[in-house]
Amino acid sequence: MTKRKTVLKIRKAHRYLGLFLGIQFLLWTISGLYFSWTDIDEIHGDHFKKLPPEKASFSNLLGTSDLQVSGEIESLELLEIAGKPFYWINDSKLLNASTGELREKVSPDEALLVAAKYLKSDLKVSAIKQIDSVGPHHEYRGRPLPAYEISYNSPEKIKSFVAVNNGAFQTVRHRNWRWFDFLWMTHTMDYQGRDNFNTILLRAFSLLGLTTVMSGFTLWFVSSPSLRKIFKSKKAP
Repeated sequence: MTKRKTVLKIRKAHRYLGLFLGIQFLLWTISGLYFSWTDIDEIHGDHFKKLPPEKASFSNLLGTSDLQVSGEIESLELLEIAGKPFYWINDSKLLNASTGELREKVSPDEALLVAAKYLKSDLKVSAIKQIDSVGPHHEYRGRPLPAYEISYNSPEKIKSFVAVNNGAFQTVRHRNWRWFDFLWMTHTMDYQGRDNFNTILLRAFSLLGLTTVMSGFTLWFVSSPSLRKIFKSKKAP
């Protein structure tokens, strides 16, 4: 009688654990299938880009000693904006590399020209706007702000982003990337930043998942007729 009660308790615990964890297990399975059947280059939007992107070359640029920059130069990047060379200095100042003129930001028209260098020419722009802040779940999270968000006429809902302060092309987003991002969130169970594999929630569900599996093995072990026969035969004189 005691053994039967034990089996029933294990079966009940296994059933409720399975019910509680079933939705998350289903999400893990669906997301895993999606990841294994998708091309990561397409998720990155490479099929919308010019690969390699158009490159520009310049001559007669100003040297660092000719630039009116206060303090020391710790970093310098040469950028091309609307056919003109610019220095992006110390991640804070944008100067024309030919004249030394300081620029506060790039214009929307310049941002469109920058995006056109990186994306295929058959994409048609439908709108452009400046975004100054984004939430933790926004598709542009974690990148320089403010930025220009450029939308295109496309079934894939394509958007590209160009930084306002230095005119650097940032990224391209589209429908399949958004699906990937959502499923990646459910897979990692990091509902804030997506990439943290050490959340308490993920650890808890992983332990509960292990407990569910072990309870299934235990249930089979204590209720298997074959095992009972084996143990009985060993106990027999």
